[in-house]
Amino acid sequence: MLLRFEGALNKIFGNDLNPFYHLGALGFYFFWVVVVSGVYIYAFYDTGVEDTFKSVESLMHQEWYLGGIMRSLHRYASDALVVVMFLHLLREFILGRYRGARWFTWFTGIPLIWLIYIAGINGYWMVWDKLAQYSLTTLVEWLDWLPIFSMPMSSYFASANGIDNRFFTMISFSHVTIPVLILFLLWVHIMRISYPTVNPKRGLALGMLLGMLALSLLKPALSQGPADLYVEPGTVEIDWFYLFVSPLLDSWSAGQVWALVFGITLLLGVLPWLPCRAKQIPVAEVSLNNCNGCRRCVADCPYEAVVMQQRSDGLQFREEAKVVADRCVSCGICAGACPSSTPFRIDAGYVSGIEMPSMPMTGLRAAMSDDLAKLQGDARVMVFGCDNAADIGKLRSAGVAVMSLPCTAMLPPSFIEYALHEHRVDGVLITGCRENDCYHRMGGQWVAQRLSREREPRLRGRVERERKRGRIRQFWASSVDFEALSLELESLRADLRNLASVQTEAANEDKPR
Repeated sequence: MLLRFEGALNKIFGNDLNPFYHLGALGFYFFWVVVVSGVYIYAFYDTGVEDTFKSVESLMHQEWYLGGIMRSLHRYASDALVVVMFLHLLREFILGRYRGARWFTWFTGIPLIWLIYIAGINGYWMVWDKLAQYSLTTLVEWLDWLPIFSMPMSSYFASANGIDNRFFTMISFSHVTIPVLILFLLWVHIMRISYPTVNPKRGLALGMLLGMLALSLLKPALSQGPADLYVEPGTVEIDWFYLFVSPLLDSWSAGQVWALVFGITLLLGVLPWLPCRAKQIPVAEVSLNNCNGCRRCVADCPYEAVVMQQRSDGLQFREEAKVVADRCVSCGICAGACPSSTPFRIDAGYVSGIEMPSMPMTGLRAAMSDDLAKLQGDARVMVFGCDNAADIGKLRSAGVAVMSLPCTAMLPPSFIEYALHEHRVDGVLITGCRENDCYHRMGGQWVAQRLSREREPRLRGRVERERKRGRIRQFWASSVDFEALSLELESLRADLRNLASVQTEAANEDKPR
């Protein structure tokens, strides 16, 4: 369902601007919008029992053309941050990208949820209107359920005398300090990721900003009357993104709500270690006899799982690659980047500089050679694909051979040349996850750059000419795009037949009469 929904969004926005492919980057973006707008608001904010509400109202009404918009933008960007945060969490869960080596990124995201909610609720208290009063009294009573205070905190808010200027100074300081802690945890959250995307596409960022500005003008964020601890707040409009706990406390007991919150937090925390049926592929291994310390595997690893260290075997090279096992997701991208992974090596049992133990390059070469030898008929095609994308096994036929890899970027470009060498096949189709949605983050991008000769290892000149003639084609397809992939394969085979027909006619014309 998720993939079909995202496919529909691709038709509307295109792959580059599909917001579901940039949820993490949008989270960073909304955070910075909140920070910038908050800094402007804070410049006009006064702390004090009598001054807090007045300063906010003055900003809204006397400077509505900028201050009012900034406050509304602050509110809607905060809500948008919650939305993309939960969509990001849900999407990673559905796609299974939280187990194994990915546990660190998942686990460090959990405290961010708490901190973002604390900062948001704290921000509503700073306005000190009726909504702030309602939220404060219900949440303080909720905190009183925990046996950690010598006397109930709610007693301080039983009358107006319990609130003084120091209270607003404290929550103001907290509202400034917590985002700094959030920023630090965001850095921790992505520290095991290579090439993290923290800025969305320019068009997507501009569209989101214009949407929030339009919403700020059409429905500005307004205060709901000054707070008065001697009077019940009455009916208030709730921001359901942040303050849903308060209405829930009206229906449930404090203990039930604590059980819900801690239960969800505990479940999220243990999810990466719960049993699953997914088979774990052994992590990559380095063969020092075939490693020259070129650093290509380090440059291409999406998870900081390959590092360089000083040479330990006495060979002439300065450095050697080392796999950090608890960071490796077994995608095989490093093996595809290694210059010694070429299938043209003469020795039958050759070993690459870095390989996947369960899928050594010699085994892949042998499996591909066996499949190519069985091909029959015209327009023979070799299909290379990804285990996490469309099932290319269904494409296998008398004229089509297939090879599925943990990630398409595990494929060295020399394998394409090997398939085309000596006319083993007439064409090659390369497929994998949808564009901008690689299961292993960078695989599709690296493949595209290798084929366009922008990244090592590159296609050799002879194969590049074949690509320009239409013998090599790329088509990115998820597991729900199999029909489109099948049509693309038939289109390639039809073009290969036409190309063969043209070549035959040209050869006949060149023969002497």
